Amino acid sequence: MPRNSQPKFQSPKFESWGRYPKLEADLVPLSWTTDFPLTQPPATKILPVGAGRSYGDVCLLGHGTLLQARGLDRFQHFDPQTGILRCEAGVTLAEILDFAVPRGFFLPVTPGTKYVTVGGAIANDIHGKNHHIAGTFGCHVLRFELVRSDGARFECSPSENSDWFSATVGGMGLTGLIAWAEIRLRPIVSRRIQYKGTKFVGIDEFVAISKANTHSEYTVAWMDSVATGNNFARGIFMQGDHNPQPEPLTRSKEPWLTLPLDLPEFALNHLSIGLFNTLYYNKQFSKEKTALVDYEPFFYPLDSILHWNRMYGKSGLLQFQCVLPWEENQQFGIINMMKAITASGLASFLTVIKVFGDAPSPGMLSFPMPGITLALDFPIRAELSFDLVDRLARITQEHGGRMYPAKDARMTADRFQSFYPQWQEFARYVDPAFDSAFWQRVTARG
Repeated sequence: MPRNSQPKFQSPKFESWGRYPKLEADLVPLSWTTDFPLTQPPATKILPVGAGRSYGDVCLLGHGTLLQARGLDRFQHFDPQTGILRCEAGVTLAEILDFAVPRGFFLPVTPGTKYVTVGGAIANDIHGKNHHIAGTFGCHVLRFELVRSDGARFECSPSENSDWFSATVGGMGLTGLIAWAEIRLRPIVSRRIQYKGTKFVGIDEFVAISKANTHSEYTVAWMDSVATGNNFARGIFMQGDHNPQPEPLTRSKEPWLTLPLDLPEFALNHLSIGLFNTLYYNKQFSKEKTALVDYEPFFYPLDSILHWNRMYGKSGLLQFQCVLPWEENQQFGIINMMKAITASGLASFLTVIKVFGDAPSPGMLSFPMPGITLALDFPIRAELSFDLVDRLARITQEHGGRMYPAKDARMTADRFQSFYPQWQEFARYVDPAFDSAFWQRVTARG
């Protein structure tokens, strides 16, 4: 593959999706897999980044050099018999869907946005609504090429250079640059999903519905973080399966809605979020509702509005996601978190709860484990937001759970090392030229 001349350094403008923290770094765009290692290595540490859809600082490096891998966006091979796709690491899941859906294939695992890159999906070992059946994204990666800063190149798979494979899946981009990857797609015959929504009140009812519906390929629940009293922890349990009836398979239309400006920070408050939650919960009148829906709103409801993170204002948002182990009475941890949120006077605009399955994750530092996962976001409002997220982290630790690095901007070094005791083994695989703001923080080197 041709090699470009030395990629040029660009102005220091890059931020994560949560827009916190704000750190400056030099940017070096990569266009070809042979652009790295750089012919003139920078004086600072480096970190590869994809589409910048991580929420916290796992994709940031203050006073460092970010390798923008989004330009590595080529499809290299596709086998329509097996569904195996080989593409460069900067290809987004949206681009894979545009290519694969008309050919009768779908992603094996997808998060709540399709605007992440394949490299980012591997580096954070993302999960989706089908974790209880399919495991993480890394479970469907057959191989990839890892490029180290000294020029060494490894083809990694579960059976070849398997230790590098395990360190890089969920390795937060710290083990080297992922140049390309092979993933196995799953066949479909329709764009539509057989959807069923079930209202619930309380964590116990959520757990009971989850246990009764493990046969559905996709399950997830939205929960009201503001309601109290008899409505405490009310929500809607959503399940879906690919429609087995053949239908025309077409590409998705481009989104046309965009949030052009940052909203004022008072726009999202306890009152407005409470009103939204009440309307959302009551949009479904009956206890249960079934429908055939397109996959776009089922998997990616927020992707229909470009730059939706601007609704949190210039200060941005804090994401928090934890998983608590699947043990008897473990749901008390989730209840304690919800009580802490309602007592704080803050509110999460989007609260998502799901049961993880027991499929082992291939990554050394992969986040999912069997249990209940809870994801929340809070507009940054001075120390109130930080104090609340810190309290939720303490509850997570008290209940034997762990937090998700890809959505974190607050985890302390003590907590990270407690959540991920294998971090020292992982550290042996970190490229000596690579670093990140997250890694500095959780290893207390910042």
